[in-house]
Amino acid sequence: MAELDISQVFNAAKVLKDVARHPRLIGVTKINPEAQVYLKPENLQHTGAFKLRGAYYKISQLTPEEAAKGVIACSAGNHAQGVALSATANGIKSIICLPAGAPISKVEATKRLGAEVVMVPGVYDDAYAKALELQKEHGYTLIHPFDDPLVIAGQGTIGLEILEEMPDVEAVIVPIGGGGLISGVAFALKTLKPEVKVYGVQAEGAPSMADSVKQNERLHLDSVSTIADGIAVKEPGVNTFEMCCKYVDEIVTVSDDEIAAAILKLIEEQKLVAEGAGAVSVAAAMFDKVPIKGKKVVCLVSGGNIDVTSLNRVITRGLVKSGRDATIAIDLSDKPGQLSKVCSIIGEHGANILSVQHERNSSHTQINGCTLRVEMETRNLQHISDIKKALRENGFDVKK
Repeated sequence: MAELDISQVFNAAKVLKDVARHPRLIGVTKINPEAQVYLKPENLQHTGAFKLRGAYYKISQLTPEEAAKGVIACSAGNHAQGVALSATANGIKSIICLPAGAPISKVEATKRLGAEVVMVPGVYDDAYAKALELQKEHGYTLIHPFDDPLVIAGQGTIGLEILEEMPDVEAVIVPIGGGGLISGVAFALKTLKPEVKVYGVQAEGAPSMADSVKQNERLHLDSVSTIADGIAVKEPGVNTFEMCCKYVDEIVTVSDDEIAAAILKLIEEQKLVAEGAGAVSVAAAMFDKVPIKGKKVVCLVSGGNIDVTSLNRVITRGLVKSGRDATIAIDLSDKPGQLSKVCSIIGEHGANILSVQHERNSSHTQINGCTLRVEMETRNLQHISDIKKALRENGFDVKK
C-alpha cells in the first residue's frame, strides 16, 4: 500500500468522534508492581472490540458506487460484528461469510446487527474463499480484517487517544493477530512521539508475526492452537508485516496459562471481562515478557467477547497458574491416621481443601500404600510451596 499518512489517522478520529466509544484509561493497576500499568479497555467498545474503528472508517470512505453495491467480509468473530454494525449505520448492505463451525452466539449477533450471513462448510479459509468468490460475482467491496490502509488508520485512532490522555506514556503493549491493530497504533505513536516503545504480543500457539519478523520474511504457519482465538492467525498481512518491521520495537509471546491468569486478574481486580486475544497484553506485563520496569505503560485490552461456555475453564486455568488452586500428590502408607494428619497440616497453613482422592491400585504405588491427591484453595505459589515443605518435614513423600 502507499505510505500511510498521519492525516488519515486524524481524519479517522474525526469520522469516529461520535460513532465509537472512547474508553478512558484505567489505572494505576497492580498488574505489575514494578511498573505503572494502565489499561486501554477496548473491550468496552461497541460490539465488544476495537474492530468497529477500522471497519467503520473503511466503510465511511466508500464511493457512492461502492456503497450502492454493498460490502462483504469474512470473520468468525469481532470483525464480522464491526462490519455489520458499520454497514447498517451507513445504510449499506453487508454480507458476512462465516465458517459452519462458528459459535451460534456470534452468528446471531452478526445477524442482529443487520448483516446477511452466509454459512460456509469448512473452516475460515473456506469462508474467505467464498467471500472472494461472491465479491467477484457481485462487485462487493471486501472489508479486510487487518491488511487495508483505511482499516489500519481507523485502528490507529487508539494511539491518538492514548497520547491525548497520557502524553508522558513510555510504553504501549498491543495484541497481534494479523497485525492491523498494532500497525495503526504503532504508526500513530511513533509518528507523534518516536521515543515511545511499542511492544507486540502473540500467543505461543500462533506466533505468525513474531516468527515472520524474526526471519525477516512473511511466514505461513501450518496450524495454530490457542485459547486466544481472536489472534489465531496463520499468516500476517503484507502491509502489516512491513509496518511491524518498521514501527514495532519487539514482539513477544505468552502461553495459554499466562493468558488465562491475565483474564482472571482483569476479572478480579478490574471487574473487566476480556477474551484471550484481549488479555495477551496484560499477560505480557504480568509475567515480565517486556522491559517495563519503572515505566509508565499502557496495556491495550483489545476485546471482551469471550465465549461464556469456555470462561469457567479459562478461570480454572488462571487459578492454577496464579497459585490460587493447587492439587498435590502424596505417596503414603495406607494406615489409620495418615489422612487426618495431612488434612491437619494443610488446615494449619490456611488452605481450604476442595477434594480428596485415594488411589490404591496404581501401578507405581506399594502394595500397602496409596497415592493421595488433594485439591486446595491457596493464596499464591509461595503458599503452595510452604504447604509442601511442611508436609515433607512431617515425613510425607510429596510428589513434584
